Amino acid sequence: MTEEGVAEERGARFADVFAVPEFRVLFGSFALLVAGDTVKMLALSVLVFERTGSPGLSALAYMVGWLPYIVGGTFLLSFADRLRARSLMVVGELMRVVVCLALAFAGMPIWAMLVLVLATGLFAPVFGAARNALLPDLLPGDAFVLGRSLLGVTSAAAQVCGLGLGGGFIALVGAEGALAVTAALSAVAALVLRFGLPDRPARGDRNRGAVGTTLRVNREMLADTRVRGLLLSQWVPVMFLAGAEALFVPYLSGTGTAGTAGIALAAAAVGMAVGEFAMGRFARPRMRERLSLPVAVLLGLPLLAFVVRPGLALTAVLAALAAGCLAYTLGLQRRFVDAVPERNRGQAFGLASAGLMTGQALGAGLVGLLAEFVPPHQAIAVAGLGAMLAALALRRHLSPDRPARQAPIVPPRLPVAVPPEKGGAVPRHVDLDQG
Repeated sequence: MTEEGVAEERGARFADVFAVPEFRVLFGSFALLVAGDTVKMLALSVLVFERTGSPGLSALAYMVGWLPYIVGGTFLLSFADRLRARSLMVVGELMRVVVCLALAFAGMPIWAMLVLVLATGLFAPVFGAARNALLPDLLPGDAFVLGRSLLGVTSAAAQVCGLGLGGGFIALVGAEGALAVTAALSAVAALVLRFGLPDRPARGDRNRGAVGTTLRVNREMLADTRVRGLLLSQWVPVMFLAGAEALFVPYLSGTGTAGTAGIALAAAAVGMAVGEFAMGRFARPRMRERLSLPVAVLLGLPLLAFVVRPGLALTAVLAALAAGCLAYTLGLQRRFVDAVPERNRGQAFGLASAGLMTGQALGAGLVGLLAEFVPPHQAIAVAGLGAMLAALALRRHLSPDRPARQAPIVPPRLPVAVPPEKGGAVPRHVDLDQG
């Protein structure tokens, strides 16, 4: 076996991934991004509650940064391929600096603060798509999948750290001070990206309008059976899990432990990180692809246990187990990259992220609506069943591509001298399979 074949058999290692200087830059800036965004949304929620006393507006403020994904993902994603990735990411960090400082010190009314976050959030899918599309350029082959795994682990860990740091900053310096800290983190990330990444050329066509190009390419990708199946495989099971997690607070309210619902959500984040790490580190490339279907089916299984109305401790364990199964998406990553045209890679990753965010909001809404008619623990169990059925329905796309079948080797026909028959017949070819 060649050296390349041996590398493919064992898969990439974390040492291989971190040996790439540009990935270390991307990794560090991503950790700052997730932690900073978590602190920002927490601080904004606290700031709105302090000024209005409204729990509803406070909750809206916490979620408002995610709402524009469907709009940005529908109309603006082609910018991720039309513009240089490094420039886009730096602009994204600088925009976050301006937004955080404005929220903290501009004295804006609440409605204006929410509009500002909504308007600037329209471009969040573009900045994220530029980052994700750069990853296969930095990490070819299986190293790309391992890099995605590391970013998944980082996202979960940074969210947990961001919540802890955000709470600490708010206690020490208030919500405005926490927003200022987020602005400082974003400024550092902008400098790291500007001086740590190469300035690679844009890959997309700039001869057509950005909105028209986004709509056209989105339609083309969704019309492609393979791409559409891989997208739905990344969206639908996660949608049911997000819907179940959205009911943890009302469910635990019924058990008298609503104030500790954050423990269950933190356990889910830890479970996701462990699952991503284990799948990326210990499963070989082909094995990851084979595991995608069974792990996606298993995602819903822990949620079925909510029919017995578990307490807080068991709820946290079940949440961690279900979220750990999100690692099934790692087995889809290489096939997704191969399925989309390289010139539209940024938009493809952006569409995947926008659909994922939209699907989670839709899942929370649907499962929440179900909980209006049945008890929350039953709605969570139904969500688990829905996740399992969705994975089974998508089994063709969750299963690895079958290698192309090779044509059977047919022995060559060799000329064999045959004694001339009566009448002096010339020698003929004999089919050795038959003779």
